[in-house]
Amino acid sequence: MNRLFKLFTNGLIRENPLLMLMIGLCSSLAVTTSVANGIGMGLSMTFVLLMSELVISLFRRLIPDSIRIPVFIIVIAAFTTVIDYVLKAYFPDLSKAMGVFIPLIVVNCIIMGRVESFASKQPLICVIPDALGMGLGYTWVLTGIALVREILGNGTILSVPVLPENFAPILFFTLPPGGFFVFALFIALNLFIKSRLKTEEGT
Repeated sequence: MNRLFKLFTNGLIRENPLLMLMIGLCSSLAVTTSVANGIGMGLSMTFVLLMSELVISLFRRLIPDSIRIPVFIIVIAAFTTVIDYVLKAYFPDLSKAMGVFIPLIVVNCIIMGRVESFASKQPLICVIPDALGMGLGYTWVLTGIALVREILGNGTILSVPVLPENFAPILFFTLPPGGFFVFALFIALNLFIKSRLKTEEGT
């Protein structure tokens, strides 16, 4: 049980795919202009990652090494297509806002990396906490960055005004440089939390 809990928490902080592993950054900075986009992208990634890891782990002994990468891509593409059509059917505005970045989940380094390095070598019981930890770790970072950018850039949260009417939006935060700036702040915060955890574990 301790190992499963550690696998889950690793993705949240210690091995966060964005803040520590620095993978999957393109879509992350592109969609975080609003909280809705951040949540939608994060949960979509979590779904694809979880289902892909489950399938690959379940059939890992049947997949020949010589064709494992094409098989991984096909599995990931299948679940990416599922979530893409679900969003188009039930959340069309969100799907339109995120545009090409949902279909591009199929080539996201986070999913391919976890499938190749973890799911293809571990039993089913281990991949569930790993996928959920990595997915939710990705989601909380996206949502946090988007929250800062939307509040400061537009004065809203989920398109609902939350700041005084005389607040002048800081357009810098709606632009790519603003995304990099907020992302850097989150990296610094994560390193601070990680150092505190190490200190507490050492005492």
